[in-house]
This record gives sequence, structure tokens and C-alpha cells, in this order.
Amino acid sequence: MDPIRANHPCGQCAFYSNSVWQPVSGAAVKVLRRGFKRRDLEMGEFVYGQGEDNKGVFCVSRGLIALRSHQVDGSSTMLRLAYPGDVIGFRSFLRSGHHQTEAVAILPSRVCRVSHGNISHLVRTNPEVLARLATRCIDEIDRSHARIVAMSTRSNKERLSDLLGALLERYGRRIGDQVQMHLPMLRKDLADLIGVPPETLSRLLKRLQADGSFGVKGRTVSTRVS
Repeated sequence: MDPIRANHPCGQCAFYSNSVWQPVSGAAVKVLRRGFKRRDLEMGEFVYGQGEDNKGVFCVSRGLIALRSHQVDGSSTMLRLAYPGDVIGFRSFLRSGHHQTEAVAILPSRVCRVSHGNISHLVRTNPEVLARLATRCIDEIDRSHARIVAMSTRSNKERLSDLLGALLERYGRRIGDQVQMHLPMLRKDLADLIGVPPETLSRLLKRLQADGSFGVKGRTVSTRVS
């Protein structure tokens, strides 16, 4: 292994080359290592809560994290999923404010955090780190744009099929001629993610079952593979 990478806390990560912290080198690696912490999460454990002060930026290295927004009337909306390789918590860092959402593990997960103070030092001494954080912001804007476009160009059924297919590809397991998984979220959350009411989601799931795209029994979802 490259000696620089061997000494880097992200050096053995599968997402190293695209990591926000990959440009850190030389003496700055010590600063990164001091602020770096890995944490394994069980299902239901919080990465951070809505309204909490930002304590750092988190990279998802394993599992699945749900980002949810809570409203003053007590309701909540699942906004998106953070997959391995995604970075979360960077917007509140950049604005020096509170988290606007909560982040919760909905599968056993691992996140790697670099603390707020250490990041502040790193972005002052390494402009490429700040540039990569800015790129993550642009990626999030592009994701939101793609979602808006999909809502106007693709049917509700197609968007649900895309989401279930992506989850099965990442987290499903092969059983005979099927790939199967236990949905790590409630149906209401699925409805939030594709932007439809829960009653519409129920109809969509029935249509996907009727045309043979997916099998759905409770929270078990399956699809046939060749």
C-alpha cells in the first residue's frame, strides 16, 4: 500500500479515493487522526438529532442511514437514504448551525466522524477538503433536482419500482431464483421517499405484485432473477 494511504485513517476504506478527507496529507494527517472516530450503530441508533449542534461530518461506510425531518405538529417525513459512501452532517457544518434533520441507522451501520474543530483546521490548511465538501453540496442539489424531474417524467409506479430495485440490489439476499429482503422502513417512509400518500403506496404495491415485478408480503419484498 502507498505509505501515505497506509497512514491515512481512511486508507483502507473502499471509498477512499472519493473521500472528503483523501486530499489530507503530510502533517495534517495527524490533525485528521486526532478528530477521527469510527462508530458501529445498531438499528434505531441515532447519528445525530434534529436541532442538535453540529459536532462533525460523518461518512457512511456500512449499512443504511435514514434522514428524517420532524415538524412542529409532531409529524415527520423521511427525506432520503444515505448509503455507504455518502457523507452527512456537512451542511450544518458549513453553515455553523444546527442539524436540520435527524440521522438514524435503519440497518446495522458504521459511520466515521471527523470532529468539528479538526475539520475547521483542515479546511483552513487544505482548500481541496473544502472543495470536496462543496462538491457534496452540489451532489445533494443534483439529487434533489433529479427527484423533481423524476416526479414529472416517471410514474409513481416506476419510481417505487426503482427504489425497491435499488434496495434489493444493495441489501437483498439470493434465495433460489429470488432476491429477497426485509424492508428496513415502514410503508409510510417508502411513501415519503417517492412523494405519495400512504394509501397511494398500497395501490402501487398491489400493481407491482399483479404485474409480477415484485412480491410483497408484510415487509418482505422479493423479485425473481434469471
